[in-house]
Amino acid sequence: MNLPNKLTLLRAILVPVFMACMLYIKNPTVCAIVSVVVFAITALTDMLDGKIARKYNLVTNFGKFMDPLADKFMVFAALLVITVKSTGVLQQVMIWASAIVFLRELGVTSIRLVCANSEVGVVAASWFGKCKTVTQIVAIIVLILEPVVVLHLVNTYYIASYVAVGAMLIMTIGSGIDYLKTYWGVLTKEK
Repeated sequence: MNLPNKLTLLRAILVPVFMACMLYIKNPTVCAIVSVVVFAITALTDMLDGKIARKYNLVTNFGKFMDPLADKFMVFAALLVITVKSTGVLQQVMIWASAIVFLRELGVTSIRLVCANSEVGVVAASWFGKCKTVTQIVAIIVLILEPVVVLHLVNTYYIASYVAVGAMLIMTIGSGIDYLKTYWGVLTKEK
């Protein structure tokens, strides 16, 4: 088991730790800070494992399989917990936003599976897809921190959270469409 694979496994292991922090730390400020730190470490492993694997030629089939799966665990778990903890209009927005993210990820994963069984082979993450991931990470951090930070300052509608979710959805839908357009020929090709 090489270092990139260990980082990928660490990311998968940190997902339930993050969820436990979000769900069981009762003090809102402590909960937000600890959860964001755990989530940021989890997201950092996402960046590091790929860079190390490519730089030192440590790419493995396990890494190709587990890395995108661990990414989805990270984002899905965060959106799920944030949706559960949200209230009012934000919760309604998060239900729809989470559904869109989940469906996009399942769609792109399906496209990758079809491509893997074709002459295209393994589909690497596109630049657009990487930007989508960064936007999702930023949105999740804003969604966790804004209620705690702003609550002590003014009564607000959490504008930054809505803007972050909007940006996340634009990048999520846009990158999904990009994958679909890029690999449409493979998807519609008859055997």
